[in-house]
Amino acid sequence: MTEEKLGQVVIRARKFLIARRAVFLATVNDIRIPMASHAPFVRDDEGDLFVYTSALSQHTKNMNDTHRASAIAADDESSSEDNLFARVRITFSCTAEVVERSNPEWLRKMRLFSAAFGEPFEEIRQLGDFTLFRLRPIEVVYVEGFGQAYRLDKKLTKSIHVRGTQPGAEAHR
Repeated sequence: MTEEKLGQVVIRARKFLIARRAVFLATVNDIRIPMASHAPFVRDDEGDLFVYTSALSQHTKNMNDTHRASAIAADDESSSEDNLFARVRITFSCTAEVVERSNPEWLRKMRLFSAAFGEPFEEIRQLGDFTLFRLRPIEVVYVEGFGQAYRLDKKLTKSIHVRGTQPGAEAHR
């Protein structure tokens, strides 16, 4: 695949992610039982994702215990009516770390959430049981359909056409 086409993939991946406001999260507990959930997110200039989750939710406990999460943003099912098996999606395999309220970064990320979600976010921002997590991507995979999987860097500036979507998938030649 040419550099120009790979550059176009990067542009499409960025546009796709910008149009999303929430991700589905996959976490595991300390005895490796999986759990799926969802959370609104914001993304910073370094390519890290941030989720603000309640201590009452299982995924918050799981991220605190394991420091791992996977996040996926997927195209709406109605946009994929012809073939849900080839649904457009971007998946982030991440480490998960708490951003403490005492850290100046916490306030900067709260401003990003406020700008993205407005008044509904302001209502939950003050709740003391919520935790801000930084999801730092280890691997990013963008899929546009069958045979169209790309590994990207976390800033979404470079892409490689890969064979398969498993971690460390080989470059497609």
